[in-house]
Amino acid sequence: MPELPEVETIVRQLAPSVPGRRIVKARVFRPDVLREPPDHFRRGVTGATIRSVTRRGKNVVLVLSHSSVLVVNLGMTGRLLLLRPGVNAGPSHVAVDLSLESGDSLLYADTRRFGRLTLYSAEEWGRESRRLGPEPLGKSLDAEAFHQRLRGSKAPLRSWLLDQKHLAGVGNIYACEALHQAGIHPLRTASSLDSRESERLLRSLRRVLRKAIEARGTTLRDYRTASGEEGGFLPFLQAYGREGKPCPRCGSPIVRIVFSNRSAFLCPICQPAPPTGTE
Repeated sequence: MPELPEVETIVRQLAPSVPGRRIVKARVFRPDVLREPPDHFRRGVTGATIRSVTRRGKNVVLVLSHSSVLVVNLGMTGRLLLLRPGVNAGPSHVAVDLSLESGDSLLYADTRRFGRLTLYSAEEWGRESRRLGPEPLGKSLDAEAFHQRLRGSKAPLRSWLLDQKHLAGVGNIYACEALHQAGIHPLRTASSLDSRESERLLRSLRRVLRKAIEARGTTLRDYRTASGEEGGFLPFLQAYGREGKPCPRCGSPIVRIVFSNRSAFLCPICQPAPPTGTE
């Protein structure tokens, strides 16, 4: 699933050219990616001008005229691409085509169609946004605030990091990478971290996210940037998806464990398991 770095990459590519453009036509080929009836969606976006393109967590947020907000969640296999006529080929599995003035199209394609496009009023989106946790790269989240959030939960750290009510935008790839870099086992309970450990985890998480953004995200299979390119962070992964390969720090084989129906990857030497009953 595209996470914060992938969505941020898409937003940064769309932000210079899409705002100020009017949506002249909306075609819906796969209504199941919409939260509202197709006719309501078409009426809501057709003729609207895109005021801005931003990100909130794992969501691309397009603020439209008429005080409406189009929120795109890419799900597992969603792609949001700007198609310029005669410049790049269109993707397969197009679900929604927003034709912009001057001939460009903003396409949403999704092989498995787990993603969603939702049209909110500004007030509705404000309520939805407040349900999400703070942005991990945001200035409001300092080391003390992060530690206080961790102290209130007995959840395993990997699960805590994936919960969008705690932090907005972190998924399994970057949770595993941050925990590996911080030397913390993913099954440690969130409340077991002392202030130094939680500060180290926050630094590691921010470092991983920033480096992934610089590389335009991680393409494992489906993710593409808004221009149709693959992300470049895959060669820099140190733990995620590297089962059996040597840990870059100590050389021990990376192992995979499964809990909460999700795989986690770790180095058993650099990330020692918590003693039983003291997680």
